[in-house]
Amino acid sequence: MSFIAYCNYKTTHTPEFNKIPDSWGFKALKHIVAIPITDGPHETPEFLDEGVLFISAEAVSKGEINFSKARFIARDEHRRYSRKYSPKRGDIFMVKSGATTGVVAIVETDRDFSIWSPLAAIRCETIANPRFIFHAMRSRNFQESVTLNWSFGTQQNIGMAVLENLGIPFPPLAEQTQIARFLDHETAKIDTLIHEQKRLIELLKEKRQAVISHAVTKGLDPDVPMKDSGVEWLGEVPAHWVTGKLRWYATNQGGIAKGKDYANQATVTLPYLRVANVQAGYVNLNEVKEISVLEDEVKRYSLKPGDVLMNEGGDNDKLGRGTVWQGQISPCLHQNHVFAIRTNQNLLPEWLATFTQSQRARAYFFLNSKQSTNLASISSSNVMNCDVPIPPREEQQKTLQLIAAKSAQVNQLIDEAAKTVGLLGERRSALISAAVTGKIDVRNWQPPADESAFDEAEKQAGMETTA
Repeated sequence: MSFIAYCNYKTTHTPEFNKIPDSWGFKALKHIVAIPITDGPHETPEFLDEGVLFISAEAVSKGEINFSKARFIARDEHRRYSRKYSPKRGDIFMVKSGATTGVVAIVETDRDFSIWSPLAAIRCETIANPRFIFHAMRSRNFQESVTLNWSFGTQQNIGMAVLENLGIPFPPLAEQTQIARFLDHETAKIDTLIHEQKRLIELLKEKRQAVISHAVTKGLDPDVPMKDSGVEWLGEVPAHWVTGKLRWYATNQGGIAKGKDYANQATVTLPYLRVANVQAGYVNLNEVKEISVLEDEVKRYSLKPGDVLMNEGGDNDKLGRGTVWQGQISPCLHQNHVFAIRTNQNLLPEWLATFTQSQRARAYFFLNSKQSTNLASISSSNVMNCDVPIPPREEQQKTLQLIAAKSAQVNQLIDEAAKTVGLLGERRSALISAAVTGKIDVRNWQPPADESAFDEAEKQAGMETTA
């Protein structure tokens, strides 16, 4: 896809936007709005199980409002908040505080709802096309302006007085409408490709999960004789395997509880692993905290290479899932909410860690956990009572090697799909910036008559815009 440039350009005196077409203007947001930029209430309402939708920053992402992340407030409160601001189709929301400061979305519904104070609401005057302004605010250039002008308190934020003075390129209304039409069409195509790649990633993850689950419960030989494991949730296993409680083949070392009082006692300060460090299938060492303990407690709470780390609590995807500690930090302690399971010679730690990732093990952990909202927890006794299918040691090693090889193949495909998602996102961002700054001239653009297939180069995200 290639486009010509405009004939003449002028500087904006705003470094983030540099040059724009000579026939365009450049306006601060406060000069293109129908009402002053405003926000939601600066108070915390009472949240209900049902009522009027109430949205905040977490519901604004990817250019749209995700109402599934809304909460509910009473209609009386909604009426009171609506005196200050009532959302309308075509309004633009921008997150003005928190980790997602700068993210924008446009209202594409007539439904009744209220917003909270982290959102700034922009309603365009008739001189401005809301979808053009929306795309302009999504551009790299405007987002750079936001970043350069936000301030930090307890979190990053941008004040309303600062926001209203941020500028954007301002073509004639007819050009705004044409640019918005072009970007709506082209970004929708890119978003479809991104969705397809993300779906592919999920399917590949499911395939990897299926490979692991089958290998650690049914083995590699499809013709091997099977037997009833005697465990309802486990089903049949190869006849030459044994099945037993984890406590028969391993011990669980308890961790240290935070907040012990060591006043007037000599202590040492050492790194320790928390629930946040033990992720799904790996140990995250980006932020390792330290804790003070008595010298004679160090051995009791220290990890050893080969320990299988499992979380007591977390979301259902991470609950109980194991990973093997390789001794990356020594000495290193662990929190009491992180199990450190030490296997004997009959059970390889890698086999146990891999088994915990299987669908049947996941089902066991879920059924034997205590649920609280979106989190769950499982006791050490329930973990140690989990039935584990165990082949001979040599077969464990061989099976693990095969799983590693097949997982590596799937992981490569996942990485390639993720890279494509990244390239497509960059393409979308570059296209938006090029169009709203006039680096490309789309005044004569029309949607192709045949939309049955995308250009192959576009599918591969190798798309270049020629200015």
